[in-house]
Amino acid sequence: MVAADDGTWSLAFPTLCVVPDWIARHCRLQSVGGLDSEPRSFEMYDWQLRITANLYRVKPDARLGQLSTAFAYRRVQAVAPQKSGKGPWAASIVAAEAVGPVLFNGFAGGGERYRCSDHRCGCGWVYEYEPGEPMGRPWNKPLIQITATSEDQTDNTYRPLQEMIRNGPLSEIMRVGEQFIRLPNDGRIDVVTASAQSRLGNPITFAAQDETGIWTDGNGMTKVATTQRRGLAGMSGRSLEQSNAWDPTENSVAQKTAETKVKDVYRYHRLPPRGLSYTNKAERRRIHAAVYEGSTHIDLDSIEGEAAELLEKEPAEAERFYGNRITAGMGAWLQQDHWDSRIALEDVPDGTRLVLGFDGSDVDDWTGIRAETLDGYQFTPTYGPDKLPCIWNPEDWDGQVPRLEVDAAVDELMDRYDVVRMYADPPYWTSEVAAWQARHGEKRVTEWYTHRTVQMHAACEQLLTDVTKKDTAFRHDGCETTSIHVRNARKAARPAKRYVLRKASHLQKIDLAVVSILAHEAANDAIAAGQAKPKRRRARGF
Repeated sequence: MVAADDGTWSLAFPTLCVVPDWIARHCRLQSVGGLDSEPRSFEMYDWQLRITANLYRVKPDARLGQLSTAFAYRRVQAVAPQKSGKGPWAASIVAAEAVGPVLFNGFAGGGERYRCSDHRCGCGWVYEYEPGEPMGRPWNKPLIQITATSEDQTDNTYRPLQEMIRNGPLSEIMRVGEQFIRLPNDGRIDVVTASAQSRLGNPITFAAQDETGIWTDGNGMTKVATTQRRGLAGMSGRSLEQSNAWDPTENSVAQKTAETKVKDVYRYHRLPPRGLSYTNKAERRRIHAAVYEGSTHIDLDSIEGEAAELLEKEPAEAERFYGNRITAGMGAWLQQDHWDSRIALEDVPDGTRLVLGFDGSDVDDWTGIRAETLDGYQFTPTYGPDKLPCIWNPEDWDGQVPRLEVDAAVDELMDRYDVVRMYADPPYWTSEVAAWQARHGEKRVTEWYTHRTVQMHAACEQLLTDVTKKDTAFRHDGCETTSIHVRNARKAARPAKRYVLRKASHLQKIDLAVVSILAHEAANDAIAAGQAKPKRRRARGF
C-alpha cells in the first residue's frame, strides 16, 4: 500500500491506540537543540502518528494468539526529509516493541485496562480500553535489532532511544549499554551493521532499519535486509524502514520496498506539489514547507541554507535530502517529478484516432504497448475481457513473454481505435511485426529501430522537451510501471553529443520508457503528415 499524503487522514480502522499513548507516558526526550533542560514526553507529530496507527493496524478478523498475522501490515516504510524527526520517532517505536503493548491481545468488551504494574513497570500508568478497541500486550522475550550501514548511522535511532530510557520510567526495566540494551526475560536490543555477520542470522521480533535508501548490493546491505526478514519470519516479527528519498540508479532496499506489489507493506512518502522546480528559490521554499509540514522543530530558513549550499555541488542529493523527491544523479534522462507532473486521468472512447508504440523482448526485459491521442494524451491501453494492461513482465508468465497474448492485444487495439500509426521496435519480434503489417497495412505498422543513434536521440529529446516545457499539451495516465521505467532510464553517450537510453542497472527496466518515446514519435509524425483529423469521405453520386 502507498500512502498518498494530502494533509488529512482519518482513523477509520482498528489499531492499537494504546501504543502511542504508552510512548507518550514512557519515552522522555530533551527538545531538539537542547534548549530545555528538562526532558519532555515524546509526543508524535501528526505524520508520525499516522504511520504508527498503520504499523499497529489490526485486521478486523484478528484472532487472539496471532502475532504478525494479526496486523494488516508485515512491514512499514517511512520516507521523510533530512532532520524531520525520523530517528527519535523510530526510537520510540523500538522502546514500545521492547516492553510496550505491541501485540494483539483481543478486542475489548468494555472496562478492560492495561496496567503497567502488571508488566514490571512501576510508573502507575493505566490505559482504559473502549468497547471493541484492540487490546495490546508486550512480547515475552523481545529480540530487536537496530540496523544501518555503520555504527554512526545507527546512532540516529540508538542515541535518542538511550536518552528516552534514561530520562523516564523505562530505566527500571531496561539496562542501557553502548552496543546493546538488556530487556526482561533475557530479551535484548542489539545494534547491527553489515560487519556483524554473527548476529544477522538470529531470530528477531522486530527490526528498525535506518536509511535503507543507501542499502545496496555494493555495500552488502541488501543481503542484510533479506537475512533480517528471514529472522523476522521465524519469530512472526515485523520491521520498520526509515529513509530519505533515494537515488533510483542504485536499486536500493528502499526502492525495492517502494516498488513492491505485495499488499502487506505500508509505505508513507510525503511528496511536494508536482511541477515545482527545486532550483528556483521561491518554489524550493514551497517544497520544503510541504515536506516538513508538521515537524514543528524545523526552521525552514536553516533548511534553505543547507540545501542551497549542497545545490552548488550535488543538486540531485540536495533535492533528495531536503525536497524528499526520488531524484537521479548525473546521467538521468528525465526526472520522475517532471514526468509525474503531467498526470491527467482521461477517458479515451473507442474509435478515437491515435497511435501506438511497441517494444518487445522475450525472456528478460518487459514488453509493452503505449497509445497516444493526436491531441497529446498518452496512456497504457488494456485488452481482453479482463481489461489487462498492455504490459507483459516475463516473470508473470512463466519466464517468457506470452506472444499470443501480445498478438491478440495488437489486433484488438487496431479494431477498437482508429490507429493511424504504430511504431514497433522489431528485434525479437520480426515475424510478429511482419504479420501485423500484413493484417493491418504497412502504412499503419512501421518498423522503428531504436538502435539508430540519430533517430533515437531526436525522439528522446522531443519527448523530454514536451514533458519539461510548460506550454505543451502532452499529458499521460500516470501508469506506475511507465513512471518507474522513465525514472530508471539513463543517457548513454554517443558521438556528436548524442545519446541513446540505457538501464541504470541490469535489474532496473526501461522498456515502457522506450515504448512511450515510440508512441510520442509516432504521434508527432502523424500530426506532421496531416493525420490529426479524419479524412473527409467523398459523397456518392446517385
